[in-house]
Amino acid sequence: MTTASPLVPLTRKDFVSPQEVKWCPGCGDYSILAQVQRTMPDLGVPKENIVFVSGIGCSSRFPYYMATYGVHSIHGRAPAIATGLKLARPELKVFVVTGDGDALSIGGNHIIHAMRRNIELTVLMFNNRIYGLTKGQVSPTSELGKVTKSTPLGSIDKPFEPAALVLGAGATFVARVADNEVALMQTIIKRASEHKGVAFVEILQNCPVFNDGAYDALTGKEVKAERQIVIQHGKPLLFKGGTMGIRINKSFMPEVVEVGEGEGKVPVSEIVVHDETAESPALAQMLAHMGPPNFPLPVGILRAVRTETLTELQLDQVSKAVTAKGNGIIEELWRQGDTWTVAATQSGEGNGSADEEELGTGD
Repeated sequence: MTTASPLVPLTRKDFVSPQEVKWCPGCGDYSILAQVQRTMPDLGVPKENIVFVSGIGCSSRFPYYMATYGVHSIHGRAPAIATGLKLARPELKVFVVTGDGDALSIGGNHIIHAMRRNIELTVLMFNNRIYGLTKGQVSPTSELGKVTKSTPLGSIDKPFEPAALVLGAGATFVARVADNEVALMQTIIKRASEHKGVAFVEILQNCPVFNDGAYDALTGKEVKAERQIVIQHGKPLLFKGGTMGIRINKSFMPEVVEVGEGEGKVPVSEIVVHDETAESPALAQMLAHMGPPNFPLPVGILRAVRTETLTELQLDQVSKAVTAKGNGIIEELWRQGDTWTVAATQSGEGNGSADEEELGTGD
């Protein structure tokens, strides 16, 4: 009888690949990579049980830079490949790394079904609002009027709001953070990794070559206190040093109010308190749709609820299908079904009539 050896403590260095990192200088991907590597040791998962799956794009080089197993897969199909991997090997910790183009354009169908199935994947979507790898075309999250190589007169497509999209598809964990908020990013990545179910993290990421400064109006040091609202479970939705907040008005719509005592101000008791565990996604959807110019942009964990996962449901079905006699129920399912007979017919059409042979039965 042997005793399993205890896990050897890991550090960030254990997750750093010897591969040269090939992103443009100043790219926000460097920050994301560093925070993921710093977070991995805290998960307590053996390296050989961690897999990063990516699609196509600048972000999708990620598996090369992690000293874990990895799959550089097909454009937009990373969620589908990761789903198959998780179902086949449920003990693995599977991450999906994707970009706004990879996930929401060619991969839009795959991302929504990963969300609705609540498969145990941690999806990190880097959102730079542009196609970087293919040199600067408009992406599904590019803002209206965006002038790019593919939209020289300005984009006329209304952009996706990624958090709202995945919430609508049934995501059980949704969060948003900027690439320059390293402490908050580490916290969110750890929470997302530990979530029992599908987790979607949108990371606002700067592309210094093709969309430099895309989020400066939100993330700059001089403006973020006023234009971002860091949401925390059980805490009121306050920003700008607690002097401003979000209230639901009589029309059941959010509104920005000044908090305090005195004329024109409202008490903190009227400010919405964030509940990431609310069964209804209504509050999370409200937060997902908030943003400039009328609201600050919510960052943090919008939703974190526990429901049955696809893996759990699959394992439950497998356990019911396996009987004392082996795979009895599976055998029954294999043999069941309708049968039919193709009767002999005569045809008077064409060059003459001919009896057609009886073709038999089938399942």
